[in-house]
Amino acid sequence: MRRVRSIIAVALLVSGACTKRQEASPVLNGVAISPPIPKPEFTLTDMWGKPFDFQKQTNGKVTLLFFGYTHCPDVCPLQMADIAKALKRVDTSVARQVAVVFVTTDSARDNPQRLRQWLRGFDSTFIGLTGSLDRVNAIQTQTRFLPRSVRQQDGQDYGMSHSAVVLAFSKDDSAHVIYPSGVEPTAWAEDLTRLARR
Repeated sequence: MRRVRSIIAVALLVSGACTKRQEASPVLNGVAISPPIPKPEFTLTDMWGKPFDFQKQTNGKVTLLFFGYTHCPDVCPLQMADIAKALKRVDTSVARQVAVVFVTTDSARDNPQRLRQWLRGFDSTFIGLTGSLDRVNAIQTQTRFLPRSVRQQDGQDYGMSHSAVVLAFSKDDSAHVIYPSGVEPTAWAEDLTRLARR
């Protein structure tokens, strides 16, 4: 348990989530945050090349928002895979109430087609969004995340620093809980069911 709490603390520091209080949620498996983070208003390009109004098109749903990139070697595929496994475990009535939105921090490489191909490897319902670096960084700042940065650049083979945290917006359009990397699919499934029924 001590190791899990340490991992959570590190994840929060990396994410740049500036909250007054950070502790394990008494009901959910994620980390409770206070004050909650309001669902941001933004429009980016989806993986079909169409405008996607985040607030409007996720209205009334439990919305999981994650910032990452498709060439990520570890955290991004792990988060997406765990959420995909969780959605297969919950009742279909719950799964229909969940929207998973992946915003790329690497628009130079993650065009709509690349996002579509990558996300379909996890779940066909996942939504991929891309936009200019300035726009994506502004959204991250709005949601209390640090803007992305490039590391170890070598031509087109480079990595990027980004948050490992998923924001979970409830149907009241606020995120009261966040999830660091490593949350088990079973725990995800439990929480998605609870969040959908709130």
